[in-house]
This record gives sequence, C-alpha cells and structure tokens, in this order.
Amino acid sequence: MKIVCSKEQLMEGINVVQKAVPTKATLTILEGILLEAYDNFKMTGNDLELGIECLIDADILEKGSIVLNSKMFGDIVRRLPDSEVLIEVKENNTVIIECDNSHFELRGMPSDSFPSLPSIEKENMIKVSQKAIRDMIRQTLFAVSMEGTRPILTGSLIECAGNEITFVSIDGFRMALRKNFNNEGFSEFSVVVPAKTLSEIGKILQPVDEDIYIYSSQNQILFEIGNCKVVSRLLEGEYLNYKSIIPPEYETSVRLRTEDLLSSLERASLITSDEKKYPVKFNIIDDKIIITSNTEIGAVREEIRVEVNGSNMEVGFNPRYFIEALRVIDDELVDIYFNSSVGPCTIRPLEGDSFAYMILPVRINK
Repeated sequence: MKIVCSKEQLMEGINVVQKAVPTKATLTILEGILLEAYDNFKMTGNDLELGIECLIDADILEKGSIVLNSKMFGDIVRRLPDSEVLIEVKENNTVIIECDNSHFELRGMPSDSFPSLPSIEKENMIKVSQKAIRDMIRQTLFAVSMEGTRPILTGSLIECAGNEITFVSIDGFRMALRKNFNNEGFSEFSVVVPAKTLSEIGKILQPVDEDIYIYSSQNQILFEIGNCKVVSRLLEGEYLNYKSIIPPEYETSVRLRTEDLLSSLERASLITSDEKKYPVKFNIIDDKIIITSNTEIGAVREEIRVEVNGSNMEVGFNPRYFIEALRVIDDELVDIYFNSSVGPCTIRPLEGDSFAYMILPVRINK
C-alpha cells in the first residue's frame, strides 16, 4: 500500500474513527485503525459494538491495507508539518510515514485479522438533517441511565412513525423527549441505541441542513453521515412505555421564562453539594415561585414572577435534573405542569408537543 494525503484530511479522518477505538482491548488488533487503499482510501475503527468507517481524499499509488496502533498513528500525524503525508507499507508490515523532513517507521499489523463492520440491509431508512439529529441527541442524551441494572435504559429510544421521529431517554427519575417533523414521512421502526453510539455521532454531526441517512436492520443500526459510516449494535429488550407515564392531568400549571428559572436554579445549586440529600424546594404561591434550599453550607432563597393556573403547592426537586433540562430548551417561555408534592412535573412548549421533560419530585423535610 502506498498513498499520499494531506495532513489535514488525514487528521480529520483519524479523529472520527478513533471514536470507535478502545484505549484498552482484549484483542490488540482492536486498538488499531484499519487503513485500506483500493478503489478509495478509507480508515476504520471497530470495538465490536461500535464501528466507524471514513473515506478520505488521497492519491493511491499502490493498493493494499494495514492496521496501525490508533494512539501512536494519531500522535504522529498530529505533530507532522502541515503538508502532504506519504504512507507506505514495506516488507514485514513495516509502515513508512513521511512528511517534509519527518520520517517515521512503524510496525503495523496484518489487516486480515481486523473485524469487518457488520453488513446492514438497507430496509428501514429515514432521512433527516444533520442539525435536527444533532439537536435531538443533545436535548435527550443527558437523561440516559448511567446504571447497568436496567440495560435497556442505558440507550435512547428512536421511534419513527408517519412524519414524526421521536427520541426518548429515561433514567428512572426523569424523562427527556424530543420530536421532529418531516413532510416526506419516515419508515416505521422503533430501536434503542446505546448512549455511547449517540454521544459519538453527536460529535461527528455538524449544525447544517445536509442530510443524514439512518438504516436499521435486526440488531444493528447504520448512520451515513457524508463520507462517514457509523455502525452500532442495538440494545435488546422492551423499552418503557413512555406515553403511559406522562401525566394526562395536572393540579397546577406555571408559565415562565426559561432563562429566569435556569438562572435561579443554577444560583441555588451553588450551595448544594449533594442534590439527592439537599433538594431545592419550589413554593408556588399566587404569582410567583419561591425557590429555597438549606444545606450544611448555608441557605438560599430565589423568587421568580410567573403566571400560575391552579392551586398553591410546595414540592422538592433535585436541582440538577431541572438545570439539565432547561439548558437544552431553546424556547423563551415554557409551561410546567405539577401534579402534587409526590407526582411528576412536566415541562412543555406553549404550543404543540415538540418536547416534554418529566421530573420526579423528592421528599423534602418540613
């Protein structure tokens, strides 16, 4: 194999495929990046659960393939001059990397033992803009469960039906839901994608209107993003029926400026070292919410003017759950629906159902 490629293009490709390379693996080959130069030049990373393939513009002088240690290869290319890079495979899997006056020799690994990415039958397909999927990941992924006791909740549900695509994340204490609408319509399917996969895809996607293509087949999902392909296993099992856990009724609703509540909660949480032990208390009375918290460090009181519909109420929450939801809401105003001091509250847009954030309250000491 012998190719010539710009350092910039090479580094961009390495940065993308490295997201699927484990730092420590039981198989040494998995700590490497597969370089293949045949009809085109492409690089692949694969940890057996997540695989990323990236096409790179290069002049192919001799066809072939090799596997290079990801960290070493990336560190070398990162420090090369901003010029053309020559990569050539010699005898005994020795790889020459040259750029201007820099010359490296690395010991590569044969490519035949590198695991191939799963083949995905392109049956169920949806097409949506990169920006839309990027936003939906950012607006829901934070609510994925970090605990392995319920594996299905360590991923996000992606559901397509009609002209709606829905992302849902639940960790047992809160739920984040986002919808996007498409006039062309979507193939109908429902899958649960691991949080790690969506996190890495979110880093690859750009806030542009260019389309991303998503295909699901049995226990795998494929994302085609420009010159990159991301293949991931799906989580198996039945996801929670999120529609049934959203309260259909409420006792009190509040309309307020998103930024007002976010700023108040961020200030209130400054004295809260343990949110579970020291929740914030919402006292909804007349036309305001009084937010208070008492901890071993001190006490805080915040007051926000709001529009209230319903009865007065006192309820406690983990402030972090509210803060993380409010930070990803772009709407200037939101409605918050409260059930009782022990029932979940739901944050919604003033009109429509493009998002819903549900948070369970916590017990507060009177």
